Amino acid sequence: QVQLVESGGGLVQSGGSLRLSCAASGTIFSIYVMGWYRQAPGKQRELVATITSGGSTNYADSVKGRFTISRDNAKNTASLQMNSLKPEDTAVYYCNAERVWSNGPIPADCWGQGTQVTVSS
Repeated sequence: QVQLVESGGGLVQSGGSLRLSCAASGTIFSIYVMGWYRQAPGKQRELVATITSGGSTNYADSVKGRFTISRDNAKNTASLQMNSLKPEDTAVYYCNAERVWSNGPIPADCWGQGTQVTVSS
C-alpha cells in the first residue's frame, strides 16, 4: 500500500518562507502527477501546484511567482517552496499523488494526512 507523508508545515510571519516535503513509500513503479492542495477552514480543498513526471508544472493563480514545486522521480518525493507567504495562505496542505502504479492492476490516487501552515499578519 502506498503512503504519502508530508512534513515542513508550521507557523511563519507574513512575508516569510516555508518548504513542504512529501515522501511516497511502498511498492511504487511510477507516479504520473504529484501535487499540493490546501484547505482553509470553511473552504473547499483547492489545487496549489502540480508537477508531472516529465517536469511540467501547474500553479494556482494565487501562488504563481511565490511558490515553486519540484520532485525527485527516483526518490518519489515532492517539495513545495513557499515564499512571500500571506495570511490567506493559511491552510492544511495535502500532498497528492495521481496515477500511482504499484502492485495493483490499475493505478491509484493517494493523499497524505496533511500538514498545517499558518501565516500570521
